[in-house]
Amino acid sequence: MFTKIGNTTLLLVIRREIRRIANSWVLIFTTMIAPPIAFLAITWLFNQGVVRDLPIAVVDLDNTAFSSKVARMIDAAPVCNVAYRLNSVAEAKDIMDNGKIDAIVVLPFELEKNLMNSGAPAVAVYINNTNVVKGGVLKSGLFTTLSTISAGVKVQVAIKKGQTPEQAIERARPVKANVHLLFNPFGNYSYFLVLGLLPLLAIVFIFLGSVYALGIELKEGTSGELMSLADNNIFIALTGKMLPYTLLFFVDLMVLNLILLRNLGTPVNGSLFVILASEVLLIIAYQLLAILFLKLTANLRLSLSLGSAYTMMALTFSGLTFPYMAMPYMAKLFSMVFPYTFWLKIFMGQTLRGVPVSEMVVPFLCFVPFIVAGFMAFPGMKRKLLHPKYWMRE
Repeated sequence: MFTKIGNTTLLLVIRREIRRIANSWVLIFTTMIAPPIAFLAITWLFNQGVVRDLPIAVVDLDNTAFSSKVARMIDAAPVCNVAYRLNSVAEAKDIMDNGKIDAIVVLPFELEKNLMNSGAPAVAVYINNTNVVKGGVLKSGLFTTLSTISAGVKVQVAIKKGQTPEQAIERARPVKANVHLLFNPFGNYSYFLVLGLLPLLAIVFIFLGSVYALGIELKEGTSGELMSLADNNIFIALTGKMLPYTLLFFVDLMVLNLILLRNLGTPVNGSLFVILASEVLLIIAYQLLAILFLKLTANLRLSLSLGSAYTMMALTFSGLTFPYMAMPYMAKLFSMVFPYTFWLKIFMGQTLRGVPVSEMVVPFLCFVPFIVAGFMAFPGMKRKLLHPKYWMRE
């Protein structure tokens, strides 16, 4: 009999919440409209996948046919776009200071002569490394291009001295690097940047949407009505309140999966079921944390502000933008306060790396403390929802 009454009460709470969603443009936008738009916008912004055509300047102090050829080869490199060809380092520096270029390549006087004689002329390269990603890509691209040019000249010189082409090539490249790029062989930024950004946007909407959905009850003073409909059972009240959003956010994550797995071609080298299960836990964990935040603050505006900072910091400490292994010990500890950190390990492991499911047990278990912390907030949240002194707060 109790179970039947409880089930009926839960359905009443769910129906009430569905009506509230249908009558609120804020809730409709947060749960159904904004997430897909944000996902598509980020995907469009990073649709190129790799960094290309970064503007640089070439300062040609040699002014010979060979130095012009070197400049053209640098311009032909995918990562470089020679936007300026100058005769003065000072002029190039002024252009860099104005933010118009990201690197300067200085081709010295008598470049070809020194290359033929000594084989090692000094070509100065100045790179703006304020953006580490652009700086690293430019450094790698320019080094590869200049090394290729140098090796080509050395081969030509060796052939003129009587060596066979095979011998010349071996002497120009004494050490062969047999490099295998694993998991992301094309160096596609979408495979790690978009793959991390889209779920981050999802948890922002999940957390803030959940905070708003429950916090507006306090702000508008309707939480007493919610508790009365649930027979003052906080578990029924919060379950019925959050369940419609759980389903809506899961649909949003299905859209996210379609974009990542179909449109971007992110491979699934592991288990799709594990990915879906982790996404359900991700939604529940952030919804319960939203309840915890409201229990601690009893203030919608403050919870939204703190929640914005909390969710956005997850990207910084997840290991996506800065390697987790290189983080200071305290930063590693701090990264554990975000469910996103553990979900990202599961998602990366099951998509790009094909990690065995048995190794995903620990990241799955790491969701438990967040879920437990959320449930422990239920008694305190009940007091906030029932007591009029917490209603109508700005």
